Amino acid sequence: MAEIIQKDGTWTFDGDTVRIVPGSDKRVSLLRKSLGEVAVPLRALAGVTFEQGRRSGRLRLRLRDGADPLTRVAGGKLDDGSDPYRLTVENDRAGVAEYFVDEVRNSLLLDEVDAGPTERYLLPGPSLPITMGAGDGTATFDGEEIRLEWNWKTEESKSSRGTTTLSLGDVDAVEWRPSAGMENGFLRFRVGRGNSPAPKYDPHAVELYGFRKDPLMALVAAAVVARLPHPNADAAAPTLLAKTAEPAGAVPAPAPAAASGDDHDALLRRLRELGELHQAGILTAEEFTTAKQAVLKRL
Repeated sequence: MAEIIQKDGTWTFDGDTVRIVPGSDKRVSLLRKSLGEVAVPLRALAGVTFEQGRRSGRLRLRLRDGADPLTRVAGGKLDDGSDPYRLTVENDRAGVAEYFVDEVRNSLLLDEVDAGPTERYLLPGPSLPITMGAGDGTATFDGEEIRLEWNWKTEESKSSRGTTTLSLGDVDAVEWRPSAGMENGFLRFRVGRGNSPAPKYDPHAVELYGFRKDPLMALVAAAVVARLPHPNADAAAPTLLAKTAEPAGAVPAPAPAAASGDDHDALLRRLRELGELHQAGILTAEEFTTAKQAVLKRL
């Protein structure tokens, strides 16, 4: 078991799942608080890193392409404060963060987790029903229908049509864009393949102005995307057909060679580093013992 507790949140890894619980600190974003606890299965991970900074470090999970509907919708456009897969780590807990990284990486190697794209979502997305208000409207999704209700900021030609209701089966794609500079953002549900009007006039879009609640609309988008056909599913079909078309008696391709063992000298250096962290008071006796045992097992 590896665990790191910070004001930003708590991350726990039991060998199979990374559990992320947002902190209660006032600096924690509305998106992370609204999303709540996230359980990331090991098979959804492509990697984990810890970056040491001058005042604090940054622990990051890197998910496989297509594993998480929120990551898919955000497309790298969530700011660091709203990213649930980033944890700010105080410098006095850098050693714990490095141990956490080692534990996750070791499990990824032992389980031979493929870091490539997935053919289905491995995380369920935000809980339903979900209702979020921002910009010129409020979006609600119950798993079957999407409702867009307008407020006093909505352009008249759009609000005059009344509430927009869409069946999940009518939606072809979902787009979420945060505002950037002088350009407003939007949450848009695409119906059909024709050109859509600007979000300000589009009855299938909520226009976003760059205010504090705007990132919450990414949660609505993720909840809908999680229930649409996976974008990588079609790409996987030719591979499956090729496998079934192999002639009888064909020799299967050799499995990839197992990763080589850890470098002996590197592990000894790691033991010395852990000892220094313990002597400096950065690691508690319990943390030091746990980390040392993990390194000794690999020796």
